[in-house]
Amino acid sequence: MSRPVTLFTGQWADLDFETICAKAAQFGYDGLELACWGDHFDVARANKEKNYCKQRWEILLDHGLTAYAISSHLVGQAVCDLIDERHKLILSPDIWGDGDPEGVRKRAAKEMIQTGKAARKLMDAKPKNADRSWGCKPAVVNGFTGSSVWHAIYAFPPTDQAFWDKGYKDFAKRWMPILNQFDKLNVNFALEVHPTEIAFDMATAKRALAAVNGHKRFGFNYDPSHLGYQGVDYVKFIRTFADRIYHVHMKDAWWGHGDGTVGVFGGHTDFADPRRFWDFRSLGHGDIDFEEIIVALNDTGYKGPLSVEWEDSRMDREHGAVEACEFVQSVDFEPSGIAFDGQFDQ
Repeated sequence: MSRPVTLFTGQWADLDFETICAKAAQFGYDGLELACWGDHFDVARANKEKNYCKQRWEILLDHGLTAYAISSHLVGQAVCDLIDERHKLILSPDIWGDGDPEGVRKRAAKEMIQTGKAARKLMDAKPKNADRSWGCKPAVVNGFTGSSVWHAIYAFPPTDQAFWDKGYKDFAKRWMPILNQFDKLNVNFALEVHPTEIAFDMATAKRALAAVNGHKRFGFNYDPSHLGYQGVDYVKFIRTFADRIYHVHMKDAWWGHGDGTVGVFGGHTDFADPRRFWDFRSLGHGDIDFEEIIVALNDTGYKGPLSVEWEDSRMDREHGAVEACEFVQSVDFEPSGIAFDGQFDQ
């Protein structure tokens, strides 16, 4: 096993921090990717309380765990989105405020800057005996960006490139100040390329990078599950954006299932509805070729953690978490230190 295996705590936010630490250790994980919701990592407390980050580390170390990244998907989503009543369910009262859309977006952007500061404080507080950085020296904040043009994913009413360009300009306007603050803090933002975001496939990922002038703090939290069911070459993504992959999610999906009545857009059905064309699956139960992914990560020199984002409505959560950890440990391997044919002339 060449890389640490971590568990993203977003799907475990109903459990308190000590409980998820104990469970993750029992499941066999090396560490956690801390969600900024539930009580797993509180941005405000990290920035205001002198010992908060130190105490997080004490709990992690008590369970033999480490951490490499925090995740702020919920707040990030609101920075560029067309805000509606759904956002109230995922945002704190302070960010939601009176619900005025522009006010929500501005408060979310300010909170993302605070999140960068908190990530820096957490990593600066990392004890030496927890330093298994594996080359991940900048702090990493994973998350979403939202998008003002996702609703126009299909070009009708007739939609021209000028319309979509406005969306990328809006993204740049709102995220460049965040990225500039991240740069001062030595923090990378890793967008999880995902439907509803400004980047949801390779073409839009390139467009997003160009919109922020290739800002060095803007990269990707690579997650193959969101690419595979769209028909995007998820291995080519690694090779294309090798220097921009700041974090990796290990998550599986299957596609080509269902009864032929629901397409790739989901048909307004719930996850695990048997009619669905695609669904998220626990690692090893879907159609993602993880050996190809590991080879590509090795070829491109990625040395960071492999973080399990467990999502499978058909499987018991704890069973899935144990199985997923074992799966990642079995599929990951170190690149060779020698050429296989280099011994022939000895």
